[in-house]
Amino acid sequence: MRIPLPKIREIIEAVKALIKGPYTSKFPKVPHVPHPNFRGQPKFDEKICVGCLGCEEVCPVEAIAHKDIIDKNKVPKRVMIHYTDTCIFCGQCEAACIADNQGIKLSNDWELSFFDRSQAQETIEKELALCEICGDVIATKDHLKWISEKIGELTYSNPTLYLSRLKSLGIIDENIISCMKDFGRSDRVKILCARCRRETTLTTK
Repeated sequence: MRIPLPKIREIIEAVKALIKGPYTSKFPKVPHVPHPNFRGQPKFDEKICVGCLGCEEVCPVEAIAHKDIIDKNKVPKRVMIHYTDTCIFCGQCEAACIADNQGIKLSNDWELSFFDRSQAQETIEKELALCEICGDVIATKDHLKWISEKIGELTYSNPTLYLSRLKSLGIIDENIISCMKDFGRSDRVKILCARCRRETTLTTK
């Protein structure tokens, strides 16, 4: 039986391996460094994300969700949740992000193993703006601020936007907010949801 001799290409590869070392990484002894273009786990940027839920709307596997809650200090908050065990790293969330595609971005993180599946998630919190009449959620305060900055002076055509903007700047005069409980002209100068805005407009005498 004739033993086949190694091909020239195989010899060259063997010599390269002796000089440069093995092709495989030394993980887990040494952390693996992925390629810069690797599509890893998407991550929220709490300072940039405005909590608009655009990422949740486009996620094909429902790996992004939210909960609107009242915390122990009675502050209304939106908790944005990213389930890393469901995510397929498609990048649709980043592509749909209205905050210049920076509110949630793909990272290079790939080692996502957990012994407890309940830990396979990340969360961020955004403060909510509530309707001053019915108490329903309008949007996050950061989202209202983002809209105001986008439309500029047109903000002053919508009381909800400009009052939210003045509050965020800390220069609002609380005396201009009506304490009346019935629908009237003064109720229009409030932070209202779309339904209450319509009702107060229609019932204004």
